[in-house]
Amino acid sequence: MRSGPDAYRTILGIRFFQGSAASAVDQMEGGGVLVVPAAPALKDLETDAAYRDALVHADLAITDSSFMVLAWNFLQKDTLRRLSGLEYLRELLGRESARRPGNTLWVMAGRVSAERNLAWLGEQGIDVPAECVYLAPMYGREMSDPKLVALLEKLRPQHVIVAIGGGTQERLGIYLKRTLSYRPAVHCIGAAIAFLSGDQVRIPMWGDRLYMGWLFRAVSAPSVYVPRYWGARKLFALMRKSRERLPGGDGVGAESR
Repeated sequence: MRSGPDAYRTILGIRFFQGSAASAVDQMEGGGVLVVPAAPALKDLETDAAYRDALVHADLAITDSSFMVLAWNFLQKDTLRRLSGLEYLRELLGRESARRPGNTLWVMAGRVSAERNLAWLGEQGIDVPAECVYLAPMYGREMSDPKLVALLEKLRPQHVIVAIGGGTQERLGIYLKRTLSYRPAVHCIGAAIAFLSGDQVRIPMWGDRLYMGWLFRAVSAPSVYVPRYWGARKLFALMRKSRERLPGGDGVGAESR
């Protein structure tokens, strides 16, 4: 398990964790917001102030983006290790605190996704009470969800697992951190559970370890994912220009939060 300064790398002003999945989950047991930034969203870090603010003020960021890891290692001659959202989620769902009925609230993208994800969770022996499933509305530019806040204040689960789109889930996580009267662990893991449940294409662990998750998605729905990943190529130029510095804003970054 890494500790001290070597446990992190500052990339684009974001302090990325460099420990194991088990160590990351250990850190989140006490509460806070975990983010799993993906290249298609990271490429807009310079111009998207709300997304930038969410990443800077998250409590833990993990290196899920294969493209970011490969680009950083190429540019910096580094040995940055990838820790995927899928690996993290598997570790989290192995913990008693996350499996205990009523101790985890799931924020799902829609009814069909929720049904598939809940069916898979049931197969893993994880019982999720109906009151602990929240179907996210369509969020606008101004993040606000008083209904979700009221539900969390009533139930006060230890874990909140957010399984909605990147770029939005991080803003929701920070909104909850700033709004709630208590400090749950908010895990913004996006599509990770969909790769296990079959709500999206299933990604085997060997494919995840070989940085091939993007390829599985692109082959499964090329009209959706090929343009998305092609657009993400802009991240390389942003990383080459900014390196450790936060693009846009004041350029300070997560270490000052």
